[in-house]
Amino acid sequence: MLPTLQLLENTDFPQIKRAQLSTLQINLGYLCNQSCVHCHVNAGPTRTELMSKAHVDLALEVLKARQIQVLDLTGGAPEMNPYFKYLVTKARELGVHVIDRCNLTILFEPGYEDLAAFLAKQQVEVVASLPCYSADNVDKQRGKGVFDKSVAGLQALNALGYGHGQLKLSLVYNPQGPSLPPNQQQLEQQYKHELKTHFDIVFDQLYTITNMPIKRFGSMLISKGQFADYMTLLKHNYAAANLAQVMCRSLISVDWQGYLYDCDFNQQLDVPMPSANQQRLHLRDLIQQDFAGNPIYVADHCYGCTAGSGSSCGGALA
Repeated sequence: MLPTLQLLENTDFPQIKRAQLSTLQINLGYLCNQSCVHCHVNAGPTRTELMSKAHVDLALEVLKARQIQVLDLTGGAPEMNPYFKYLVTKARELGVHVIDRCNLTILFEPGYEDLAAFLAKQQVEVVASLPCYSADNVDKQRGKGVFDKSVAGLQALNALGYGHGQLKLSLVYNPQGPSLPPNQQQLEQQYKHELKTHFDIVFDQLYTITNMPIKRFGSMLISKGQFADYMTLLKHNYAAANLAQVMCRSLISVDWQGYLYDCDFNQQLDVPMPSANQQRLHLRDLIQQDFAGNPIYVADHCYGCTAGSGSSCGGALA
């Protein structure tokens, strides 16, 4: 895979600082039942990195000590971590709102047949990947047969009450190539119409997320000679108003080993949160320290979060 950090470090992106922490986003590991073209984590079925029980327990200590309101679980397929259900159950007992970033096809993997019912019982918010409402586009991006399984997964979640006002179900759209996402509200209406009309599927919200020029997607851009053009697109569409809402101000990203990053993208670039002594910050540091006011590591990929309508784990910013 072609590295991208060296192409991003020399940046004129404005310096920003942390605000109050409200969300702990944990990458439970890079193991996944899919290998998607746009994946900035480079996850897949052959990855072995998974968060240990000790670090899961440490994360629970952090949630309690810092009174964090939201636990955002990602991967890979976060559900493939053997301590996924344990973490969700304990976090819900603390009154924490839990988000599961689910690829939908995991619901049909052997050994995960009860996963959807578990998520519903724990009132977990499901953020599900569905990069298009077209079978051809989804299968091209995520693999043959993924669209049909995704539709079946959404129907199963609907049957459990998701998307009907009590259990929140959101979908995620990523562009197929080096372009900015379309207007989120307009695309959401198209998604809702198409999925309801053809599959009787309902959901709450669509999140449009810009593809980041890092890892698998960044490597693809370099190999096709499109990296510079894509960075030009991001920079020319920079919107300063989005700076106030970028997710790194109120979120800390945690890798499978418990180390801290300003965002999931910095995690994948292996750029840790800045610290006074240049030592890597860890979950155990978060129990005692409040990092509000600390500088955030920025590079050119940050233009991906601030271009156009903006982009975050919660979709468009504007």
